[in-house]
Amino acid sequence: MENVSESSNLPSNPSVESENVQKEMQSDKKRKQRVVSNCWDHITKLNVGGVAKAKCNHCGTVLSCGSGTSHLNRHTRQIHGFNQPTIEEVFENKQHLVKTESGELGIQKFDPLVARQKLTTVVVKHELPLRFVEYESFRDFVDYCNPLVKHMSRNTLKSEIFKIYNIEKGKAMNLLEITNSRVAITTDIWTAYNQKKGYMVVTGHFIDNSWHLQSRILRFIYVQAPHTAECISQILVKCLMDWNLDRKLSTVTLDNCSTNDAMVARLKGLLSTESMILSGNFFHMRCAAHILNLIVKDGLSVIESSITRVRDGVSYWSSSPKRVEKFELACRQIQIDVKKLGLDCPTRWNSTFAMLELAVKYKSVFSRLQTLEPQYKCLPSSEEWELAKQMLDYLRPFSKLTEMFSGTTYPTANLFFPLVCKMRIALKGWQTSDVPAVKNMVDNMIGKFLKYWDEINGVLVMAVILDPRYKMVLINYYYPKIYVVGLENQLKRVRELCDEMMNYYEAKSATTRYGVVGESSTALVVPSDQSYIDFDDIDDMDDFDAYATQNSQPISSKSDLDRYLEDPLVKRTPDFDVLRWWKMNKGKYPILAEMAKDLLAIPVTTVASESAFSTGGRTLSPHRSRLHPDTLEAIMCSQHWLWATSSRGGVPEEEIFTGEELKDEDEDGPQILD
Repeated sequence: MENVSESSNLPSNPSVESENVQKEMQSDKKRKQRVVSNCWDHITKLNVGGVAKAKCNHCGTVLSCGSGTSHLNRHTRQIHGFNQPTIEEVFENKQHLVKTESGELGIQKFDPLVARQKLTTVVVKHELPLRFVEYESFRDFVDYCNPLVKHMSRNTLKSEIFKIYNIEKGKAMNLLEITNSRVAITTDIWTAYNQKKGYMVVTGHFIDNSWHLQSRILRFIYVQAPHTAECISQILVKCLMDWNLDRKLSTVTLDNCSTNDAMVARLKGLLSTESMILSGNFFHMRCAAHILNLIVKDGLSVIESSITRVRDGVSYWSSSPKRVEKFELACRQIQIDVKKLGLDCPTRWNSTFAMLELAVKYKSVFSRLQTLEPQYKCLPSSEEWELAKQMLDYLRPFSKLTEMFSGTTYPTANLFFPLVCKMRIALKGWQTSDVPAVKNMVDNMIGKFLKYWDEINGVLVMAVILDPRYKMVLINYYYPKIYVVGLENQLKRVRELCDEMMNYYEAKSATTRYGVVGESSTALVVPSDQSYIDFDDIDDMDDFDAYATQNSQPISSKSDLDRYLEDPLVKRTPDFDVLRWWKMNKGKYPILAEMAKDLLAIPVTTVASESAFSTGGRTLSPHRSRLHPDTLEAIMCSQHWLWATSSRGGVPEEEIFTGEELKDEDEDGPQILD
């Protein structure tokens, strides 16, 4: 009976028993899978006050536990570098490896829109052709890096460029809107050789609220011929209106020509002069580099015959590869460093200076080559070489002036006046030269200099006074050396100008302070319910007494300008930053600080606008001559804005793209710029 009883407790069906065992094993396996995760190799479970916690074995960080292991895996992966996913997992989840700021690898979700935007930025900033995205080798490279990337066509790239243009334009407009200073304008017109079309660039220069000098291209616009004063003025006014700058202008800097003179007169009629500094008396600024070019060209006309012979010699020995080889061989024989000869641009005196300087260095080479090459018959005489050498000594300071005037990353208005004074004194001294050619050259240069002196001697005098290294001391130092007659009248004019500018900015500041215009206006708030005023305690004036104690100091009758001029000069050092000084002292001289922010932003040359034409010439190369004007404007403006907001803050020379392999592109119709 016992045996029967025991046998009755056994399963009657062996297959059922096997199935139950398998279920239990699968259940145990699932339980183990739920508990075991890669993070548990580095994490230990804790029980803190009855609450489940997880503690990192490496750094001791206590994390929550019981709500999944994603955050635990993230901690071990990002903090300690464990449990990195495999390449298959990365691509399966549309992720890619990226470098963090610390230089370590991390995981990031791949976003095709971001990838497209970054590729477009590369094309725009580095002047790559639109067809670059269709190059087979480039697409192979992208496929190798990330097979998930969807390739762009050049038409798609063009659409992306316009998107970047609109985004960056909005940022630039917002920056100008929040900047509480005036904007100086430079503009110029360039004719594209490949298209035979005229383009006008308008650049705004200003000092932002952090006291950094900024510039932004506002338009790079196609201008139909003829380029009359009426046509140019209408385009410029429309640009200023679109950017809401018509009431924030300080000056407009232009090249010296009759068309620009007429254009400025029309601008004053189209814009409100009431919003300009001193009703627009200093609205027109002539390009200092252009004036300097005119002055030196008049001087060089005295030795034109010598320059012509040097130019002919340079042209002869650089006209063919065979002659270049002969020239280089002669240099090596005389043991002189070989440099490439280059012709000058007759309209740019500094290029003529560079050509003469190099030619004088190779004087012995040219003489040697005359004996080897009978056809070379334009060798200057010994007297002409000597005269050219003397002229170089006189003109070398002017070359340095041109380089200093052409700066775009630092204020030039405060540097211009002292350098011009030095130039004026040097010319005056050269008039006593015993060399007739030098004396004639100086006479021509002084005649041209005096023609523009009164226009130079204006708002830029205020700019140098606002430099704490100079103030009025520099004016008192140079003027007696320049003016033999009428010195007192000239000093009086400067002081009257200072007072006039000070009165203008004081009135402007008062208008803003008392709420007529501006954001800092304060209105008197009167309670609508008079029951809030306790007339029983009318004698309780404790708050007023405290206020009177703090604010009853005697008020100085001296203006900001008087106190500023009475303070000692700041020591001149090579690394002095005038904008930083005003940023640190704006609380001490608030009215003058407003003036400095407006005047120190004024560029004395149109170099900033002309440099855009250099970029335009590379972008509109002979192999890309069919770019539509709207596309060209989007590329030019976007490139300038992107570089301006990058950490490097400008287009570096090593990044310039000069490829010649580009094809015609962008044959489609125009796209409308927002």
